Amino acid sequence: MSDTLQRRHHGPHTAPALDAEAVRTAYRRWAGVYDAVFGGIFLTARRRAVALVNRLPGRDVLEVGVGTGLALPHYDPKRRITGIDLSAEMLAQARKRVANRRLSNVVALREMDAEATDFEDNSFDTAVAMFVASVVPNPRQLLTEMRRLVRPGGNLLFISHFAAEKGPRWWIERGLAPAAHALGWHPDFRADMLFEPDDLADVRAASVPPLGIFQLLRLEV
Repeated sequence: MSDTLQRRHHGPHTAPALDAEAVRTAYRRWAGVYDAVFGGIFLTARRRAVALVNRLPGRDVLEVGVGTGLALPHYDPKRRITGIDLSAEMLAQARKRVANRRLSNVVALREMDAEATDFEDNSFDTAVAMFVASVVPNPRQLLTEMRRLVRPGGNLLFISHFAAEKGPRWWIERGLAPAAHALGWHPDFRADMLFEPDDLADVRAASVPPLGIFQLLRLEV
């Protein structure tokens, strides 16, 4: 992952207008069918993120927005995984997956706001958020909280969609917009809604399937 996320200067921006209850409501509707509808679409991207986690140093991993636990079986068994999510219904599915797959390295699954966790500082070596940044009410607060939780020398990872300004991907995004809105996503989400300007130069990014509409981002802290 050698590419650097490009800076874009569009002037001041605000984060998407969401609130925690809207996110809970959206995922309450989708919890029972999320895997069947979206699991295959996002599978390769999730596996790419987990493969990177497994290559990075450190043992303790926080998965932010763990959802139904689709990524959990793919972590190295030597990693100790803690998952958090705002949706109790999604977490119930994740707990079933952990029990059915006997994933003993998953040490906790907790209902928690990713922007205001109750973990102590420097609790994890890696924090990873897959398909979460464009859903939370305050993306930069999410980044701040994840940075607080990761030990010096650790890593923050994100998979997210960042809006194209033109070209074929713009048309693909327009076609996916109804599904995105159904899940509380924002097709117009931009990297500068998540990262401070000083961070953008240090973020390493790589496009991931499907169709290159998502990016896997890594920021060392």
